[in-house]
Amino acid sequence: MIQVLKDRGITNEDVLNAMTRVERHLFVPEPFTNRAYDDSALPIGKGQTISQPYTVAFMTQALQVQKGAKVLEVGTGSGYQAAILAEMGARLFSIERDLDLLARGREILDKLGYRVAAKGGDGTVGWNEYAPFEGIIVTAGAPTIPEPLLKQLADGGRMVIPVGDLDIQSLLVCSRHGDRFDREEVMGFKFVPLIGKMGWK
Repeated sequence: MIQVLKDRGITNEDVLNAMTRVERHLFVPEPFTNRAYDDSALPIGKGQTISQPYTVAFMTQALQVQKGAKVLEVGTGSGYQAAILAEMGARLFSIERDLDLLARGREILDKLGYRVAAKGGDGTVGWNEYAPFEGIIVTAGAPTIPEPLLKQLADGGRMVIPVGDLDIQSLLVCSRHGDRFDREEVMGFKFVPLIGKMGWK
């Protein structure tokens, strides 16, 4: 899997090392564990998926997370992306709207010793109590960038978010410079929809 990531252009050693250390099969339910190290998205129940390793690596590399950085993750899902960020030393805050997925993801993260603050709720409105965040990563496709997430991004911080329609999204990297937000479109992906007040209904 790691060689595939390198071949596809993932160069950040911290990302590659984290993805080497975090065992993806622990986050993949039966009967899909035998495909855990394929470069493909896999079902985790509730109509949700664990993103393909390349997507996780690409988004994490684009986030440019530093050790000790405070990061908000919207969409805990399986917990795999959270584990990668925690392995890299991020102080992670994660929100998941499906409480069953949240409980399962939390259980795995706790068992592996990752300290992640996670809660159930609408991730499109962020987690204002702990803002601002130096990094925000959104793991579902949004129709637009939710305004509350822009407000909760720290000056100098970066947000990685897929934006588009229900069929395909462009991955946007948004960086904040005071009151100015620079947006760069980096690649097309397909994600499950971001449901919530500021997402899809």
